[in-house]
Amino acid sequence: MNKLEDYLFWKLAHFLIHKKEYRLLRTSPSQEELWFERVENKQVPIIRLRRIDLDWSNWLARDIENSGNNGEAIRRQLVRGEANVLNLYVSAYPPVDDYDFLLSESKFLKTNVTTKVITRDTYHKEISELEYIFSEEIRFEKQEEYSSNEIEDLKNATLEKAVERIRMEKSMFENGKPLFTYVFMALQIIAYLFLEWKGGSTNTATLIKYGAKFNPLILEGQWWRFFTPILLHIGFIHLFMNTLALYYLGPTIEKIYGRMRFLLIYLFAGFSGSVASFLFTTNLSAGASGAIFGCFGALLYFGLNYRSLFLRTMGFNVLVVIAINLSLGFTIPGIDNAGHLGGLVGGFLATAVLHFPKQKKWLQKLLVLFLTVGGMGSLLWYGYANPEKITDAQSVMVLSQVYLQDENYDEAYHLLTHAIQTHHSSAELFFQLSYVEIKQNDLASAELHLKKAVDLDQYFHEAFYNLSLVSYELGNKEDSLTYAQKAAELAPEREEYQSFLNKIQE
Repeated sequence: MNKLEDYLFWKLAHFLIHKKEYRLLRTSPSQEELWFERVENKQVPIIRLRRIDLDWSNWLARDIENSGNNGEAIRRQLVRGEANVLNLYVSAYPPVDDYDFLLSESKFLKTNVTTKVITRDTYHKEISELEYIFSEEIRFEKQEEYSSNEIEDLKNATLEKAVERIRMEKSMFENGKPLFTYVFMALQIIAYLFLEWKGGSTNTATLIKYGAKFNPLILEGQWWRFFTPILLHIGFIHLFMNTLALYYLGPTIEKIYGRMRFLLIYLFAGFSGSVASFLFTTNLSAGASGAIFGCFGALLYFGLNYRSLFLRTMGFNVLVVIAINLSLGFTIPGIDNAGHLGGLVGGFLATAVLHFPKQKKWLQKLLVLFLTVGGMGSLLWYGYANPEKITDAQSVMVLSQVYLQDENYDEAYHLLTHAIQTHHSSAELFFQLSYVEIKQNDLASAELHLKKAVDLDQYFHEAFYNLSLVSYELGNKEDSLTYAQKAAELAPEREEYQSFLNKIQE
């Protein structure tokens, strides 16, 4: 019995899997229908191969429609935009009636289906066209007879290769059992409880004291604040959202890259997120968001190297979540999107340096490491060399308030004088400095700086009032009266202003 068509069917399947590295997506129970995909092949990302002896063209038309619908479902899962499906039939003979009109390209939403019918009379022509499409020789020579053993051996070799690839893809998620994910989850919960005990996780002074990212203190040499924010969170909702994200993302990264690689990726992403926040936002910030976005970066690196597997397993959902989080960061005030983007890029770069377990790409690793270290060093140099661009009067005011609460007047004085030298003149900074000088009994300097404050802000009633008090203490009664009158005029509702004015007038 001539088994040409069966042999040709498995020969084509063997060629697609072994030579062109297509992945076997699905098979029918009888193994007479095979679906392949290789999204890296933009020209033909999806192929359907069917072994059947055709009879009438109306059946062929219905089957082409079914293949188009199935191809569209696969396209939505694997490929963004339009996709081409090559629909191949291996049949002893063509349909008995006219069928050529069915071989033109059919369109199903965003899926284009090209159908070919390979028969005993046309296999030379069709195989030549396939060789042209794939730019490689298929090497099929027709024999008079094919034994069942030959066909079975070819079938087994084909399926074994497909199973081996599936096993290899599965092993990509078996490089380590999650450990550090749960360690970081526990540490950030403990850190939250500690902050609540020490004054509250939303208390600015508490956050500054225990390691939040705060540019003025980083500039003073507290470099560890690039790392400590990874464990700190501002409020329960912030903690809950980041812990939940880490619970879903962390185990996947540890399974793909292993424990130690995950640890290094997570820490470097958190560091790079803090550096980006340091450079582009002056606000106090904390949270594991940068490190968590680093996990997204690690997944994007995985997708870059294993695009098909990435898209089949998690790709679209990952891209959607990244897009949603970044768009929220750009639209909702108070979200540190610079930290998110810095973590995303840092996680991607750290993963490129470490690469995958058991895969040695030393040249790539060294090149990316060199670029990463050079880039990060340049960014840090720029930040430290331009303190006026990464701090503002508000952040200085916040820190000086913390120093004043702790009665640390020398630190407050040093901070404020340095800020005035590096920033544009600010009435608030001069006012705060005068308050420190009053606490230090340097009334003359306080008077001088209060005058600078009211020169910069003609409506600064608190500065006029304090200036009146200082002038009174220095014996300048006329000046004190003038300043008290101005303060009472600007804020008539403040009873203490009117009371002091009456005291001077009496």
